[in-house]
Amino acid sequence: MDVDLKTSSLMHQQHHQQEHHPKLSSSSSSSKILTLPTVLTLGRVAAVPLLIFTFYIDSWWGRTATTSIFIAAAITDWLDGYIARKMRLHSVFGAFLDPVADKLMVAATLVLLCSRPLNIAMFGQVPWLLIVPSIAIIGREITMSAVREWAASQNSKILEAVAVNNLGKWKTATQMTALTILLATRDNSLGEPGFLLGSGVILLDISAGLSVMSLAVYMGKIWKVLLK
Repeated sequence: MDVDLKTSSLMHQQHHQQEHHPKLSSSSSSSKILTLPTVLTLGRVAAVPLLIFTFYIDSWWGRTATTSIFIAAAITDWLDGYIARKMRLHSVFGAFLDPVADKLMVAATLVLLCSRPLNIAMFGQVPWLLIVPSIAIIGREITMSAVREWAASQNSKILEAVAVNNLGKWKTATQMTALTILLATRDNSLGEPGFLLGSGVILLDISAGLSVMSLAVYMGKIWKVLLK
């Protein structure tokens, strides 16, 4: 879920509009509250309680439903961004809601996986295997939310410092793939999940590392701007 890209691009647009056309910016955003991308985003928010409910249903269809909900959320996240760009349906409300929906879905999935890890020896021997990367990912998202909120009130150079980078894109890709795999391997009908499970855990660790690295890059750029 490429939250960084959509959020930073709209932050730049809002900053430019507010500097040159403050009245236009206000009226434009107020007339675009429930656009199609925003409706899709609201659907992702509504899907979070459903994800939690199906996760604790101890049956094959419950596990399948949980994985399907997560995959559908990832697809609609890409889709709402695509529609917003192609149809120019960006809105202030949508920019606020999109990262909230993404963070809720990812954080909920991470907490759920930590609460009921797969019954496989590696999790018993290394209980922090999911917990540590989950803390790193959630902590990074909370920190970046605060940084972007602060950057939105600063000058354009600060906004440029928090613009999306390639680490953020790779972080999102590995994170979504890892969570999909970890949810899917809960389904016993797939057979022994050893290889898939290992792949999911490794990708989650890589995602956590990229999360911390991208945060360090953002903070480094901000620090350089502040020192000038």
